[in-house]
Amino acid sequence: MSHAASFAGLILAAGESSRMGTDKALLPWPPASAGKPTSETFLSAAIGSLSHASDFVLVVAGKNEAVLAPVAYAHGASIVINPNPERGQFSSLQVGLHEVLTRGRDTAMVTLVDRPPARAATIQALREAYESADRKVWAVVPEFSGKHGHPFIVGREMIEAFLQAPPTSTARDTEHRHQDHILYVAVEDPLVAANINTPEDYAALPGPLPR
Repeated sequence: MSHAASFAGLILAAGESSRMGTDKALLPWPPASAGKPTSETFLSAAIGSLSHASDFVLVVAGKNEAVLAPVAYAHGASIVINPNPERGQFSSLQVGLHEVLTRGRDTAMVTLVDRPPARAATIQALREAYESADRKVWAVVPEFSGKHGHPFIVGREMIEAFLQAPPTSTARDTEHRHQDHILYVAVEDPLVAANINTPEDYAALPGPLPR
């Protein structure tokens, strides 16, 4: 039996971006080094990317709420506040997933704001993989060149597993505990595995792949 899901988009954006020196959510996308002028940021591009596959998009902010809120609202997303962002990224995931359930959705497509947005074809492939998967599949994770990435999809069972995990846990810990319930989907999209922490990482990014 396959999944009949109602999707929420969830963007984790409460980090302090200490190694970057500026809030990664507001970095231009594509980067100037790609040679394409843009008015988009990582945050606005992430919202646009998830909105096509979700009923609504939530952005989890922390102390940076004041700078993220105008971007989120201008692009049709809602802000959820992590009151204790210093507890780390997993706390933002738990805050966001709790809000997803509160708003009556049982599936979330989750990404990090410091990752370039995946291609539309990649997101569609992930959603189709989840919707056609057996009910024993609780999550779908993209994989490029042997590396797991974002966005990933979590259903009700995996959402509950994340929410029931101790605050000191990590998403990876929970994923490993439920490995048998995760479907990894190979995609031809290097951006799903990009990891941007420093100005050097950002400068080295390629532009978006052709659609």
